[in-house]
Amino acid sequence: MADHRGTFIWYELMTTDADAAKVFYDNVVGWTIDAEPSGDSEMDYRMIRRSDGGFAGGVLQLTDEMEQGGARPAWYGYVHVPDVDAAVKRFEDAGGKAWMPAQDMPGVGRMALVSDAQGAPIYVMTPTPPENDPDATSDVFSADQAEHVRWNELSTTDQDGAIAFYTDLFGWTQEGAMPMGEMGDYKFLHHGGTMIGAVMEKPPAMPQSNWVYSIGVRDIDASVAALQSGGGTLVHGPSQIPGGEFSAVCVDPQGAAFGLVGPRKEH
Repeated sequence: MADHRGTFIWYELMTTDADAAKVFYDNVVGWTIDAEPSGDSEMDYRMIRRSDGGFAGGVLQLTDEMEQGGARPAWYGYVHVPDVDAAVKRFEDAGGKAWMPAQDMPGVGRMALVSDAQGAPIYVMTPTPPENDPDATSDVFSADQAEHVRWNELSTTDQDGAIAFYTDLFGWTQEGAMPMGEMGDYKFLHHGGTMIGAVMEKPPAMPQSNWVYSIGVRDIDASVAALQSGGGTLVHGPSQIPGGEFSAVCVDPQGAAFGLVGPRKEH
């Protein structure tokens, strides 16, 4: 069996309004989010479909009970681990916390929602592969394709500590950095020969350490225009990044933070 440890294998939007999220992200990104929940689960869970026929992730409608328990609109990443229970213990031993203990979802896999010692939440998961394809590989992350998450960025109160923890646990490497003045260095993360994201010191305006996921788009200006006309907030950008494309930091109408990345087209 192939070793997928450390791969981002799924992304999930938790939201207070799945119907509104469908309209918003379909327009901004070019996705087609299911209009109705999938499966026969009691949860309102909808698949995010790319225009190439693949999946980009899922949308979970928060229940009143979830909100009363502290859940808020946000994007979450899922990282493949060979042993969920062992990974949870590593988070807890390092000063983190398990928000959702390890549990099995039939036909899906075993997973847990944890946060690291600095408070940044993330899912760890051992997926159940299709019976006819035991080495199936997730393609929800792509370093350069639209409608995929293209960048995984951690803002943290302990940059070096977080890098040491994640590189050891997930098999990532930290190579290269970009100076950001008073913000210090923006340190790049790699996995399997691909640059997958970066770790930076948490800006003062950010409430807590957190992961932000940047979604690829075909036209950054058109997507930002759709964002703003759809009730989203442009926090920063679009700013040119190394390589010539542009990135923007955004918040959707329900309050979930995310990024956009893509080229600027002539209009």
